[in-house]
Amino acid sequence: MKNLKLKVARVEHDLSQAELAEKVGVTRQTIGLIEQGKYNPSLQLCLSICKTLNKTLDDLFWQEED
Repeated sequence: MKNLKLKVARVEHDLSQAELAEKVGVTRQTIGLIEQGKYNPSLQLCLSICKTLNKTLDDLFWQEED
């Protein structure tokens, strides 16, 4: 499942995938894969992304059940 919430939050902060990746210590490809739903990030990486984007885990990574 694509993570559009992460992409929207990144764009709201005027960050490219590469810029966010540099801030959290991963590659641009990793951020791209997370946004595409093809990579399951570690809790530590999730927390780093949330802190960088001033969001909570729920804001970016919680999936609503249908």
